[in-house]
Amino acid sequence: MEELNLLLFLWIAAGHAPCAWLVSAAGAIAVGGPWLCAGLLGWMAWLHRRERGYLLAVLGCAALASMLAHELAAVLNLPRPFMVGLSPAYIEHGARGSLPSAHATVMFTVALLCLRRPALRRAGAVAFAAGILTGWARIHVGVHFPADIPAGLLLALVLVAVFGGLEHVGRRVRGVLERGSSSA
Repeated sequence: MEELNLLLFLWIAAGHAPCAWLVSAAGAIAVGGPWLCAGLLGWMAWLHRRERGYLLAVLGCAALASMLAHELAAVLNLPRPFMVGLSPAYIEHGARGSLPSAHATVMFTVALLCLRRPALRRAGAVAFAAGILTGWARIHVGVHFPADIPAGLLLALVLVAVFGGLEHVGRRVRGVLERGSSSA
């Protein structure tokens, strides 16, 4: 598995002899992709008043996703490509653990949560595509290995499943409380 991860990195990354315009574009995407997601959430909150509470919960989940991804990366402490000399880091980045990608975790969490709601599905699809593109860009600029991105997606899937479970429990509790208050 590690060999495949390395081969994919060498195929995707800019390496030591980059194409200047592609590194520049990838750097802009690697840094700006999450801001696109944030702007998309703001736009959806403006367009869909009824979804504002849900979007606030999405923001809370995104914050939790970021914290969990950073904590997992710190515990696993796997080096980034630039830390082992496979490529320069073409964007500014700290030398800390890389798996899972916090950017991928947050962006995929936002995307998957938006895909759960009919009014937000287009935004979810855009956020998912932005997550994939940002993942590619962060590999290209030398700050992630390819496996870091699907690891972020996997963590996002777990978080969205937990969110869905909590949402289901909340609905059941609300139903019990409503039935209890109507019989009193």
